[in-house]
Amino acid sequence: MRPRNDRRSRAAVLLIALVGSAVGCSKHEEEEAAKPLVQVGVVQVVRGDLDVSVQAPASVFAREQANLAARLTAPIRELRVHKGDMVAAGQVLARLDDRDLRAQRDEAAAAVADAQATLEKTTASTLPTDIERGRGQVATAQAALNQAQKFYDRRKQLYDQGAIPQRDLVMAETDLAQAKTAYEVAQRSLVLLEGQSKQRDITIAQSRLEQAKSHLNLLETQLQFAEIRSPFAGTVVEQFVFPGDMAKPDTPMFTVADLSTAVARAQVPAGAAASLKVGQRCVFTASDRHDEQLEGRITVVNQAVDPARRTVESWCEIANGKRALKAGEFGELTIVTGQLKQALWVPLKAVQFEEGTRKGTVLVVEQKKVKRREVEAGPTIEGKVPILSGLKGGETVVVDSGYGLADDTAVEIAAPKAEKP
Repeated sequence: MRPRNDRRSRAAVLLIALVGSAVGCSKHEEEEAAKPLVQVGVVQVVRGDLDVSVQAPASVFAREQANLAARLTAPIRELRVHKGDMVAAGQVLARLDDRDLRAQRDEAAAAVADAQATLEKTTASTLPTDIERGRGQVATAQAALNQAQKFYDRRKQLYDQGAIPQRDLVMAETDLAQAKTAYEVAQRSLVLLEGQSKQRDITIAQSRLEQAKSHLNLLETQLQFAEIRSPFAGTVVEQFVFPGDMAKPDTPMFTVADLSTAVARAQVPAGAAASLKVGQRCVFTASDRHDEQLEGRITVVNQAVDPARRTVESWCEIANGKRALKAGEFGELTIVTGQLKQALWVPLKAVQFEEGTRKGTVLVVEQKKVKRREVEAGPTIEGKVPILSGLKGGETVVVDSGYGLADDTAVEIAAPKAEKP
């Protein structure tokens, strides 16, 4: 009887254990069912082309800007524009008092007319006394030559008749030769005297006329300086004077800027500037307008490094026809320096990096539970992280509400979405 009781006792213990195990499992399942699911935001790991870029702080400048000052010292008679006005190229912005210049211009014009008349009179006037004396000497020499010629002809006739000796004929020939020489010398002297004297007087008259014209041109130019004109089309961004003020060459009157094309000047760190080239695409984002991005092209890459900041200045020209950008605005310039073809990438917020490294972890959703996956990433590009190892593509990774979740945590996908580069 005793062994039978032992068997009954063991059976009872086993039955109690099974009942307790069943009750425990039921309670565990109830606890698991009662535990709330964590809602997370996810994206799908995709492949796509990523732009490689460099970011740097930048300030906006006008493509052209000029501080306009008067070239004369004179009172301001009239202002035709004011601060904020749009102006065209060559438009008159202000006029200076030019009454004294106009009086001097009229006087110079009269001097030009007088010099012109003097030149005309000199060119057509009678010859001076020296030339008249030369002409008289030519006439005297010619009369002496004629007399010597007649005397020679008479002696030759007598010699042929045998009335005079040969010696008298030779003397007559000598007198004729001397008379011819004297006549030729008188003629050459007259020609030389006429040419030199007349040309000298004409040259002096011409020189005085040119001097008078130069003075008139100078005054005409100064009269043009009395009008302050815009060198290019743009906007008056500064006005320093008002009617009645004294304009001076060392004091600016206006600042005109051409903002139809804005220039974002960025200070790129020297280490990242090696990949910069003229013609690269650039995007400017104003610090107070993050939702508006304006594209342009790199036009200047400085070939010198700023010794204080260790940066390289680069200029991005941006079409600004709607005047969305104002001179002096500050923001960030993104310069696209290359492209990664078919790169595997995830948003930056999907990766939890180890401090000081490019290694980290992502949470992959598998069968409604998260699995921690170690990854190695490349440099962040516009909020996207290229994955070099750890993922294959097509996985679903947590991007929102995943911080601190342990492996195998049950999750509920709140708003699944797939981003494209």
